[in-house]
Amino acid sequence: MGKIKVGIVGYGLSGATFHAPLLSVLEQFHIAKVVSSQKEKVRQDLKDVEVVDSLEDILEDGSIDMAVITTPSGLHYEMAKQCLLAGKHVILEKPMVVKTWEAADLIKIAEEERLLLSVYHNRRWDNDFLTVKKLLDDGVLGDINTYQVHYDRFRPAVRDRWREKPGPGSGTLYDLGSHLIDQALHLFGLPQFVSADVFAQKDNAETDDYFHVILGYEKLRVILHSGSIVPVNGPRFQVHGNKGSFIKYGLDGQEQALSEGEKPLDGSWGADVPENYGQLVTIEGESEKHETIQTIHGSYLTYYKEIADSILIGKKAPVTAQEGLAVIRIIDAAFESSKSKKAVYMN
Repeated sequence: MGKIKVGIVGYGLSGATFHAPLLSVLEQFHIAKVVSSQKEKVRQDLKDVEVVDSLEDILEDGSIDMAVITTPSGLHYEMAKQCLLAGKHVILEKPMVVKTWEAADLIKIAEEERLLLSVYHNRRWDNDFLTVKKLLDDGVLGDINTYQVHYDRFRPAVRDRWREKPGPGSGTLYDLGSHLIDQALHLFGLPQFVSADVFAQKDNAETDDYFHVILGYEKLRVILHSGSIVPVNGPRFQVHGNKGSFIKYGLDGQEQALSEGEKPLDGSWGADVPENYGQLVTIEGESEKHETIQTIHGSYLTYYKEIADSILIGKKAPVTAQEGLAVIRIIDAAFESSKSKKAVYMN
């Protein structure tokens, strides 16, 4: 196989900001077609790429190797199923799907067809998360007892977009929660139980815009939090172990850079601003050691580099479909816990 020929399905925020710019700078890929009604925007961004009207244009094109599905979450299952049955590798924007049975069915089809099925959980390659992961891998903090992450915003007014309308996959828990859940599962695996509070705080809100989710392990508690009426953010990461603590402010800037038309073309990509470098405090006997930890560069490009290796030389996918399914299981448990006001134990 030469270049992997790609069809992008949908060209909203996700397709235009997170997928097309990354695919366009990697020599392993060629964006052949984009399904979108925004033909001028696509042509402005991608020049000679063919803009088509429907998914069928992707399905019927035997030269397309991989479909990247960036449509609203409720459409993911049917579109991915059709693409897999048409012999296409599939990348799904997060969350993978809305129901666990949908994920399980897609996994079965992908295995039967011997095709790649992966979920774009790109925030595994945020600069702050990569830094936290390295500290944990290196054992700097010792045995972790508390891992807390906030993804807060100040968006007090309801906006006219599908994620804020009632429907499959809408709401903040599916949107931002899937990022934080995937990161936590990547570090710690499935929890013993889930306890959650999920509801709407905004006036006139039609779907959830706040969540506080606790994942329970033996002696570890993972706390994942998001609010939409937060004028000033506190720490993004607070991680505590029996040897020390790590506190980190600020959000990875790759999304903002991509939305402003920048592309990851040099070694400065994904760098953090020094004022947001995290603070590490370690305990040595009766004394404390304070260090500023330079943030590792973020790299969303790594996801697609590893996707290319998965397709071309058979390496494991950077995010497996099974991992995508695990995120949906936790989201389901969180909604159930919030409704019942009880912890939900995972089987």
